[in-house]
Amino acid sequence: MATQNLGYPRPLYVMPFDHRGSFQEKMFGIKGRQPTPEETKNIASYKDAVYEGFKEALKAGVPKDRAAILVDEQFGEACVIDARKNGVMFCMPAEKSGQDEFDFEYGDKFGEHIEKFSPTFVKVLVRYNSESELDMNKRQTVRLAKLSDYCKTKNRKFMFELLVPASKEQLDKVGGDKKKYDTEVRPGLMERAIAELQKGGVEADVWKLEGLEKAEHYKAIVAQARSNGRNDVGMIVLGRGENDEKVRHWLSVGAGVDGVIGFAVGRTIFWDALAGMKAGTHSRADAVAMVAKKYKGLVDLFMGAAKH
Repeated sequence: MATQNLGYPRPLYVMPFDHRGSFQEKMFGIKGRQPTPEETKNIASYKDAVYEGFKEALKAGVPKDRAAILVDEQFGEACVIDARKNGVMFCMPAEKSGQDEFDFEYGDKFGEHIEKFSPTFVKVLVRYNSESELDMNKRQTVRLAKLSDYCKTKNRKFMFELLVPASKEQLDKVGGDKKKYDTEVRPGLMERAIAELQKGGVEADVWKLEGLEKAEHYKAIVAQARSNGRNDVGMIVLGRGENDEKVRHWLSVGAGVDGVIGFAVGRTIFWDALAGMKAGTHSRADAVAMVAKKYKGLVDLFMGAAKH
């Protein structure tokens, strides 16, 4: 395993709005079909509003060299083009949206789409539980190792979003208590999943992981992510659509742990702003301002807690 150039040790504050299937369904009621050209244009305009909020936050003092957007090709191409033109870091997803098993959005042509835009990070979202769906885990690992190898060959940074959904058996063991699963069971499964993926040839520069309640859990997971010479690999905390209080707690705890370099919080920041804009309860300008304020607020929180 080569660790040369592996990792991303600098602070990284990501605004993710690469949601596709869930965004279409929950924001616009489009389910079980592709959006029409007019619907696609409308969805893209909402993503533009998020990006405008991000840029307003930069103007308000968010450090540009620590900030990044995560947006998809389908609805966010204009955002990507503008970001590249203006020297803003951007991440793009490689996974097919709306399915439990990881596969490439563009099949064997995934490399062509990466090279077309040349993102700062190539990102994947993967559901992986070491104690369930073992055959699926193996299939996913083969595909992910292929992408990992591609990124290293092309000197591209690889961002891996790991979700560990509870199996029925795991939930039964904690009496069906999802909060208990999250706090007592999931941290160990996250650590184990990273180890298994690394053994399978998947080498992420940044692990994008679900929030944790305790610093000791962050430390254990960072230790695994940085094991065997992977000294510069970073971890960022995702928001999982949780409320402000919960997300702020996760970030505050994580920020004090060496190796936790930032966050990737999307829906918690932009959902209410866009939903209100769509409902007509506030203007687009108001929505942009709301996004900017919430994003900058989390950056300020993390930087304060991290002391850097």
